[in-house]
Amino acid sequence: MNRQHLAELSAFLGVARERSFTRAAAQLGVTPSALSHSMRALEERLGLRLLNRTTRSVTPTEAGERLLRSVGPRFDEVEAELASLSALRDKPAGNVRISADEHSLKMVLWPALRRVLPEYPDIHVEIVTDYTLTDIVAERFDAGVRFGEIIAKDMIAVPIAPEARMLAVASPAYFDARGRPDTLEQLTDHNCLNLRLPTYGGLYAWEFTQNGRELRVRVEGQLVFSSILPILEATLDGFGIAYLPLSLIQPHLDSGALEAVLSEWSPPFPGYHLYYPSRRQPTPAFATIVEALRYRG
Repeated sequence: MNRQHLAELSAFLGVARERSFTRAAAQLGVTPSALSHSMRALEERLGLRLLNRTTRSVTPTEAGERLLRSVGPRFDEVEAELASLSALRDKPAGNVRISADEHSLKMVLWPALRRVLPEYPDIHVEIVTDYTLTDIVAERFDAGVRFGEIIAKDMIAVPIAPEARMLAVASPAYFDARGRPDTLEQLTDHNCLNLRLPTYGGLYAWEFTQNGRELRVRVEGQLVFSSILPILEATLDGFGIAYLPLSLIQPHLDSGALEAVLSEWSPPFPGYHLYYPSRRQPTPAFATIVEALRYRG
């Protein structure tokens, strides 16, 4: 197979996986028009339509799906073998893609990466921050970060942080004006700051546990955000009660800028874990990042 045919297949895999010429072009480092030209050449050579194109979407045809299933894993194997050659270098090299939320990035990932990356200038890390329950295999991430209790059983999970805890908190000024809730039911009488989850589009229901009893409380309030850092700012400014990770709010509890309520309903639970498919063969670069992040107590 000549080089042009390989390039055409690589172009097809990029578009079929991303469902977008624009995103695939950005990933491959080419222009969308060049990608479109490669796709036309491949379809003409095979005499088959591989992609259904509309103004809003790109999806594989039946032939495209078959080609994606048969050729995609082989290209992945080649990429993995090439990456494994970095073991022959003096220092690991390669790319590592991680999916994480902004809190784990701020509190766990970046502090560790800040220490280790200067030692390994040939390791390149890409972190995509969001709150979706990303399918790291389908989205071609090397790993993801989640709390330990929600990781699928078929994944390898490496602890990268101590136990976590969520607390309902507000500023003293808010509590002085509105009072402090003594029961979970009283939260519905308060102005609560909500987090909208992009995966399902709904609002996060606050999860409480006491003596084996679990409750999910749906709260209401004036403000809704799509990430927790603005929620923290609004809480500090006295706009209501928020449900936030203890690791994020501890300095503000210590200073008195925030106060916790209903803490008896918020026991610790497994903290952040780095997770990746059990069938994955770690490259030296990936193994280096895992060891840098591993929590040792």
